[in-house]
Amino acid sequence: MERIPILQMGQFLLVTIQVDMHDRLALALQDDLTDRIVKTSASGVLIDISSLEIVDSFIGRVLGNIATVSQLLGTETVIVGMQPAIAITLVELGLSLSGVRTAANIDAGMRLLQISLGAPFHGGLDANP
Repeated sequence: MERIPILQMGQFLLVTIQVDMHDRLALALQDDLTDRIVKTSASGVLIDISSLEIVDSFIGRVLGNIATVSQLLGTETVIVGMQPAIAITLVELGLSLSGVRTAANIDAGMRLLQISLGAPFHGGLDANP
């Protein structure tokens, strides 16, 4: 079965979903990410969904569950790159994804994670040389 890679960047885990999600893959991601959070003691998780074109109610719930489980494990989660059509679909499905923090892109998501953890942001367009 295919897996979605989970990369470690310092105290954060980065997940970039580059394939269409199906139910088994979403559940595997949830399990893999939970395991990595525990093993690495990650402070934050950034999930990039910019390549997703379709999100159904199950995938939406799994994303919400990932954020909730991460929070229970003491880890901040930010979802980035949500396409407008995905946001509209989630609202139409009645999924509020309460507790899920979002940002427009990876740079803004990393900034949000670092600010929420009280660390200065060093990177992206706003970085001073």
